[in-house]
Amino acid sequence: MKKIVVLGGGTGLSSMLAGMKKIPDAQVTAIVTVADDGGSTGRIRNAYNVPAMGDIRHVLTAMAQTENAGILQQLMNYRFEGQEDVGGHSLGNLIFLAMMDITGSFMGAIESLSRVMGVRGTILPCTLDVATLYALMADGTLVRGEKNIPTRDNAIEHVYYQQDVQPYTQALEALREADLIIYGIGSLYTSVIPNLIIPGIPEAIYDNPCPKIYFCNAMSQPGETDGYSMEDHVRALEKHSFKNPADLVVINDATLPADVLARYAAMGSHPVVSDGSDQSYEVWRRQLTTLSDSGRVRHDPEAVRQAVQEILEELD
Repeated sequence: MKKIVVLGGGTGLSSMLAGMKKIPDAQVTAIVTVADDGGSTGRIRNAYNVPAMGDIRHVLTAMAQTENAGILQQLMNYRFEGQEDVGGHSLGNLIFLAMMDITGSFMGAIESLSRVMGVRGTILPCTLDVATLYALMADGTLVRGEKNIPTRDNAIEHVYYQQDVQPYTQALEALREADLIIYGIGSLYTSVIPNLIIPGIPEAIYDNPCPKIYFCNAMSQPGETDGYSMEDHVRALEKHSFKNPADLVVINDATLPADVLARYAAMGSHPVVSDGSDQSYEVWRRQLTTLSDSGRVRHDPEAVRQAVQEILEELD
């Protein structure tokens, strides 16, 4: 039984885990960022002084395997209309908050909902602290809050926490015992790196001799990775963790329709490709993406699963 640990957040991590939960003979643990401070999650976080649960909710629904998983996913992701009272809130966030009150803890809510939803695998927050993400921009501007970081027409120098943030002990244990560590698909500076800048987490990854894999984003993200190459993504990981953080980088090689590329280009987003510079890591090119019903580029859970299984086969 191979122990796989995936770090990240957002919909990208959920897409990965929706496929990876189907890998036989694998024990999957997701370490999830809790720095989100926008939308329903941000309102609950501010009102109740609790870690952000939005990304945790997405991962719960992605890893659910009960007979009624589809209905549970719809319920957990249902969002009330409006902005007053429950308006704008995700039902899943409210259920999570209620479960925290019932069980008495953030982890109690995760464990209880995992049992109810038949989650295959383990879900852990990177920290139990209510952490606020900051970004220092290239021109010296300081931006407070995860939701505000991608909204500035600026380049990110680095992200950090001002307060002392403690890693969740079980997350450190999972990293130390892992046979494979994966940096998950997702917003580079607001989903993946927020896990890596918590003291203790990069050290646990570095000290484990197992392979480290980075699944690079398929498209650049306006406000975060404008003009970034694959190598730029890895350099950002290195800048926020340690030298040579990845042994293998998996990058999307699927051809996208011209109209999709044009639509993304109009939003300032482009496919992430290699800049041809020297690399200390191996690179795999795989067809990882699909198009949603609305024409958005999304990672295909099945394609991700196949890539991870291919990696595991090479480890045997």
